[in-house]
Amino acid sequence: MNGRQHSRPTLEQVAARAGVGRGTVSRVINGSPRVSESTRAAVARAVAELGYVPNQAARALAGSRTDAVALVIPEAEARLFAEPYFLDLIRGVSAELAEADKQLLLTLVRSEQERQRFEQYLAAQRVDGVLLASVHGDDPLPDRIRELGIPVVMNGRRSEAEPVPYVDSDNIGAGRAAVAHLVGRGRQRIATVTGPLDMYVARARLGGYRAGLAEAGHAPDEGLVATGDFTEDGGRAAMRGLLERRPELDAVFAASDVMAAGARAALREAGRRVPEDVALVGVDDSPVARLMDPPLTTVRQPIEEMGRTMARMLLDDVTGTPEHSPKRVLPTELVVRGSC
Repeated sequence: MNGRQHSRPTLEQVAARAGVGRGTVSRVINGSPRVSESTRAAVARAVAELGYVPNQAARALAGSRTDAVALVIPEAEARLFAEPYFLDLIRGVSAELAEADKQLLLTLVRSEQERQRFEQYLAAQRVDGVLLASVHGDDPLPDRIRELGIPVVMNGRRSEAEPVPYVDSDNIGAGRAAVAHLVGRGRQRIATVTGPLDMYVARARLGGYRAGLAEAGHAPDEGLVATGDFTEDGGRAAMRGLLERRPELDAVFAASDVMAAGARAALREAGRRVPEDVALVGVDDSPVARLMDPPLTTVRQPIEEMGRTMARMLLDDVTGTPEHSPKRVLPTELVVRGSC
């Protein structure tokens, strides 16, 4: 061993010389437009002074890293590919990791056996970090990953007091904005179809719905609340139950566009017109919303940007140069269309 394998400059050395994070150097090297000219110049100077040559294998050895990141989604394949939310999230994560020259490993964890197998995979240090999506309140995986000493960032959170770094959208604000819009259109009997209540996102949107009703002076009525599961079938079943209990309802806030599509189908079956008889609002602003008849009024959340932000936070954590708060909440925006 003549030691020459240690003479090659590393990405970390370039980052230290330039005074930036490792992820920033990767973005410069890969031509990302999201870098200022002054930063780009500083990195270029450091590369020239050190004689750095980008090399995937050398960088992995130098940093004891795999240059791979796992994106874990604890859902069945059917929901993964039927739900536009996940596709947008994957697109954002993939784009950010590609700019940093990282490999994305998409992993579905659908059972306790698969969770244990994935933990064994992580214990073997085969990835640099983990991104988690669609996490339920009792899921131990985020804490287990941290116990293994592996950087992790979640899409959403399990509770208000989530200790694991996360990127979320303003779900309470989404529910409040939807109800305020419906009230502004003169609707009086406003129902909601929630997601599964073991997920913080569902509880937060329900909380926003209740806050919106209170702000409008509407008395709460639990008969106007139905629990769904973020699927079209779940939205349809919940809507049927609402119509049986409260046939006089004149508006519905569905906690996702996909559930709104199911609610729309149930309303049509019952002979209710949208928006003439029942106004309808969803969440996400997915292609589903734009293709519905009538097009769906919805609360847009920046799903792709959430994916990018998650990946940036994770890469900064991996390199030990965090440039972001470990807890990020991105804003939502009402998009008005024909359903209300």
